[in-house]
Amino acid sequence: MTDAIDTPSADLVDDAARPELVGAPLGPGSLTWKYFGDSRLGLLGPRPAVLENMLPALGQAVMEHSVFFDDPFARIKRSLPGIYGTVYSSEGDPVGAMVRDFHTDIKGTMPDGDRYHALNPETYYWAHATFVDALLTGTDRMIKRLTDAEKEQIYAESITWYRRYGVSDRPMPATYADFVEYWDRTVDEVLIPHKTARYGVGYVTKGYPLPPGMHPLVWKVLSRLVNPFAAFITTGGMPERSREQLDLPWSERKERNYRRFCAGVRAIDPLYRRLPAKVRYNKYALKGFAQAGVRP
Repeated sequence: MTDAIDTPSADLVDDAARPELVGAPLGPGSLTWKYFGDSRLGLLGPRPAVLENMLPALGQAVMEHSVFFDDPFARIKRSLPGIYGTVYSSEGDPVGAMVRDFHTDIKGTMPDGDRYHALNPETYYWAHATFVDALLTGTDRMIKRLTDAEKEQIYAESITWYRRYGVSDRPMPATYADFVEYWDRTVDEVLIPHKTARYGVGYVTKGYPLPPGMHPLVWKVLSRLVNPFAAFITTGGMPERSREQLDLPWSERKERNYRRFCAGVRAIDPLYRRLPAKVRYNKYALKGFAQAGVRP
């Protein structure tokens, strides 16, 4: 892409040696549109946000350029509209470029003296990869068991999705199998328990703060139910390696209960699909379907 932003890196694969990246169309008929805005994906917990912040450069960027520590909900409210808007839009819509340009000035110096920039392709791609993983993992756990062909299709659609940001796609794996290898290697060898990630999952043990706009007395009652459940899905939703790095409490019994929970959620899919669209999908997905003139 001629307008892609690229930051050179010595360990990026030579373009001439890379296999061709073949994307698949996004739109009402795509699996990404079908599942990404499904409300059940929220049951995966904050997996993508936590894993983003475990990449050293991303964790440092959030720590230095975000109000995350003062208002943990603010970053989510600011980020999600652009990400969903990039997916649930038509080809050529500028929302992806707007998301990219928001990161232009997010740069600084790591504790070891290395420089970081949010638009470094490898850094930006990892942020994208956490949402691709959330789509694949969340669908497979909470909606239906995906076939190999469906995983391949979703990954091909994610190539098209990423290209809408206009950032160099050189770090992007060519196939779903390559993506799995990239993902496992990054989780096992690159991610660290960064301070930003630790703060984000600290609510597992100390409880979540008062949500904006909610009366303290109401939250005092609700939190007795919300906090244990949130801790359960947050911890269960994380990869085992990352859970260990972040010292999140877990056990074999909890793992069995988590698997039963996921199976139970999948089992009610026939009933869930009979609910109104405004219950089944978030507002960003509903807007996309409406603009495309189709009913989800």
